[in-house]
Amino acid sequence: MAEERVGEVVKFFSKPSVAAVKITEGSLAVGDRIRFTGHTTDFEDTVASMEVNNEKVEEAKAGDYIGIRVSDRVRPGDEVFKIVAD
Repeated sequence: MAEERVGEVVKFFSKPSVAAVKITEGSLAVGDRIRFTGHTTDFEDTVASMEVNNEKVEEAKAGDYIGIRVSDRVRPGDEVFKIVAD
């Protein structure tokens, strides 16, 4: 499986377990598989839902700041990759 970089983590909210992510290139949609990598971070997740300005959206594109519920802790600066079929 190939990966393409789509953004980076800006902030992490531990209580709801939500990552604030800036989409820097490409796009991300609900249902996509993503991978978070960083100094101490490396796990995969599926985008179940995402929000832009507290509004649910199906897709985000470069320039958007989104909130995604995550299954593990992420840190500011961690990179976000979309996993795509070869």
